[in-house]
Amino acid sequence: MKLVFALLFSLAGIAATAQQKPTDLDKSPLDVSYAPQNYPILRMNGKVADQPNARVIYSRPLKNGRRIFGDIVRYNEIWRMGANEATEIEFFRPVKIGGKPVAKGRYTMYAICSENKWTIAINSEKDYWGLIQNPKKDVVRVDVPVQKIDDDVEALTIYFEDVKGGANLIVMWDNAKAIMPISY
Repeated sequence: MKLVFALLFSLAGIAATAQQKPTDLDKSPLDVSYAPQNYPILRMNGKVADQPNARVIYSRPLKNGRRIFGDIVRYNEIWRMGANEATEIEFFRPVKIGGKPVAKGRYTMYAICSENKWTIAINSEKDYWGLIQNPKKDVVRVDVPVQKIDDDVEALTIYFEDVKGGANLIVMWDNAKAIMPISY
């Protein structure tokens, strides 16, 4: 009987330490963009020593033949600006968005889209999956015009465009493009 218990105990120990299988390839891969553009490469090549000004971390859902704005992303409803984990933006220095100060720190972003403008919100709630939107924790909301573009953008794309005195956060997907100015 002791041998049976010893064998069962050994098997339980092996099962407990067995390595988990890796997760499947995500349909909406994670991406990171920096301001200044190409910051990791600049840093690796010794061309910058300081931290970046900002970065955005987001998952990139695909269009997959769907109509996005006005359908998948419903007008006048909250959109989490990505897939999976909440889209995060981090400022490594104080910035201004829409003329309003935003402290150095890590935030989440979401948008309320309409045909002609998006309201982009920077929110202090963080570290969650999906959309847990609490407007009381919005640090800033800014309305930005949305442009129709000729190219059909398959994967949601968010990146920074360096401009004098700051950066523009560019969001493109389907046939839409929104630009949120950030000043340093």
